[in-house]
Amino acid sequence: MADVVRIHPEREPERENEPLWREALGRSLRATREEQESRLIDVAERAGISPQYLSEIERGRKEPSSEMIAAVTGALGVSLDALLGGILADLAGRRSAFPVARRRPSGPVLLAA
Repeated sequence: MADVVRIHPEREPERENEPLWREALGRSLRATREEQESRLIDVAERAGISPQYLSEIERGRKEPSSEMIAAVTGALGVSLDALLGGILADLAGRRSAFPVARRRPSGPVLLAA
């Protein structure tokens, strides 16, 4: 297997403690499915995807398209806004648990007159 080569090895990754969207999405989908006591194979079948792919989404390994997210939320019988509310709560909780260093704005700063 190949090694990952950093373009700027002297720079530290800025995202060290920030969770990824796909990880938060996966946690939310899995929590919803488990709350319903639904089996992964049944939800995957209703969504029209393989159980392996749904498992990878739930584990945060895959970043599904919006159509795929809609298919899974439909199979779970939840609305997209309810799913997003759960993700927002998850991200807010994780952010408060892992403070992230403040970053300087990357673009121009506009000052009010």
